[in-house]
Amino acid sequence: MTVRARMTLLYGGLFTVITLGVLGAVLWIQKRIVDDKVQDVTFPADSDPMVFTPNDPRKRVVGPEHLQESLAGSQRLVILAAIVVIVVLAFAVSWWLTGRLLRPLHRITGTARRLSLSTLHERIALDGPQDELKQLADTFDAMLDRLERALASQRRFVANASHELRTPLAVQRTAIEVGLADPSPERLAVVRDEMLRNTHRSERLIEGLLVLAQGERGLDVRAPVDLEAVVEQVVDDHLPLAERGKVAVKTATEPVTVTGDEVLLTRMVANLVQNAIRHNHSGGHVVVELSGGGLVVRNTGPIVPPGVVDELFEPFRRLAGERTGSSDGAGLGLSIVTAIVHAHDGAVRATADPDGGLSVAVALT
Repeated sequence: MTVRARMTLLYGGLFTVITLGVLGAVLWIQKRIVDDKVQDVTFPADSDPMVFTPNDPRKRVVGPEHLQESLAGSQRLVILAAIVVIVVLAFAVSWWLTGRLLRPLHRITGTARRLSLSTLHERIALDGPQDELKQLADTFDAMLDRLERALASQRRFVANASHELRTPLAVQRTAIEVGLADPSPERLAVVRDEMLRNTHRSERLIEGLLVLAQGERGLDVRAPVDLEAVVEQVVDDHLPLAERGKVAVKTATEPVTVTGDEVLLTRMVANLVQNAIRHNHSGGHVVVELSGGGLVVRNTGPIVPPGVVDELFEPFRRLAGERTGSSDGAGLGLSIVTAIVHAHDGAVRATADPDGGLSVAVALT
């Protein structure tokens, strides 16, 4: 049985029962009133219901019992007719009203049935008052918006990952073909170095994808982590990279302990510091601050348009383009940071400096 049929039976039945109860009460009250009125009427003592008056044969003299029975019979006929009409109207109106009430649900159901990967752009766009059905339709539309964005992001991620994984293989194949065309010791050494470099790049990409997947999956075990010690160790590890790029690194830390995964948190801080050093200029600086309010990493560097700051946290996104063409990285640094922060129930926010560079703030619980 459909919802519309159940609602019709429920509301029609309730309306019928209530109406019959009211009619029964009215009938009982009316019968009491008629009985009292009939008792006040004076009838001839020898009146016979079947005796006609001599002046008008069509008129007859009736007794009080016959009058009461005649009135009661008329009332019963009227009540029965009213009951039939009420029952028919009650169920007919209930069927019509439930159909109108459930029409938005049919619209939502129809839209859901038509949805596929190629029709996620469709929306219900229900008009009308802000009632429960309108809220349900708006919630469904918002869910479709999130699904469409997630699908677009997934497609872009797969396309970019395929490109990044295919590029080192193409370079290696070209190096092998060129090197084997003239297999001299010098040429073989060049081919070997090129293959090793591209192999390392593929390893970094695969490792980054694994860390990204682990961060998005969440944490299985949490433990106290001395974040100050993590930051100091990461900064010390990246000082040689900063010296080669002639970038000064300054730190200002306070004792902070968070609950989470130490390996992932170390990777998060390393990505922030490494990006701040790499995306900098000679003579620039990097500032790493850790306090109770969170971790902040600021750097100098190229000017970042404010409108593209949020896009930098997406996989394979860079200022120079959506895909990377160098061997320095795969464009997964900030996306890994975002996944790790969200896995620790934290928040990450970046702000572009008008003079160049970024300020990335991480808040952890």
